[in-house]
Amino acid sequence: MQYSREVDEMVCVKKGCNHGPAPIPEEGKWVQAYEIKDISGLTHGCGCCAPQQGTCKLTLNIKNGVIEEALVETIGCSGMTHSAAMAAEILPGKTLLEALNTDLVCDAINVAMRELFLQIVYGRSQSAFSDAGLPIGAGLEDLGKGLRSQVGTIYSSKVKGPRYLEMAEGYITQLALSKEGEIIGYEYINLGVLMDNISKGVSGNEALEKAKKHYGRFEGAASYINPRKK
Repeated sequence: MQYSREVDEMVCVKKGCNHGPAPIPEEGKWVQAYEIKDISGLTHGCGCCAPQQGTCKLTLNIKNGVIEEALVETIGCSGMTHSAAMAAEILPGKTLLEALNTDLVCDAINVAMRELFLQIVYGRSQSAFSDAGLPIGAGLEDLGKGLRSQVGTIYSSKVKGPRYLEMAEGYITQLALSKEGEIIGYEYINLGVLMDNISKGVSGNEALEKAKKHYGRFEGAASYINPRKK
């Protein structure tokens, strides 16, 4: 290590007390993090690409600095889905620092990784106060039954109003309208349930009916419309 002449000729003064880094909450404990291996927790981060054409929600479950579980969810760009597939192969097994400095194929995924890193090293993880943290598989549980991302797709125009296309419950097939023309409910198909039934050998039409449900004041509405046709 090289020192400038000015530093080299300085008188040595003893350093005062050093209490180390401030403790951060990690999986039910207060931890002084000195190295990457001192970091554990499950948390989420979101990011978008430079043209803001799409976005990514990244969920990582980290134990002793190593990524044990990754959930990569993207929306808005077709190329991002393939990027997510590659990122999901890259991330598990890497340390948190390695992942931060790895090209995760898509800008949105890289930005999500950066935001997630900041959260977790500052003790802002979802599992900060969960004793022993969350088990591997907790990220998958975020998807719920049917293992599908929670998606909301709504289109609206000033002249014709809103069209619900997909909600957390599923793919919207009909909108129920009041006498005044306001949306008061909808019919949807739970795509996860639909595909599960079909994979079990249930016929297409029967599987469709089993996966179809209503929300709100659907029955007895003044009128119904198909949001994709009218």
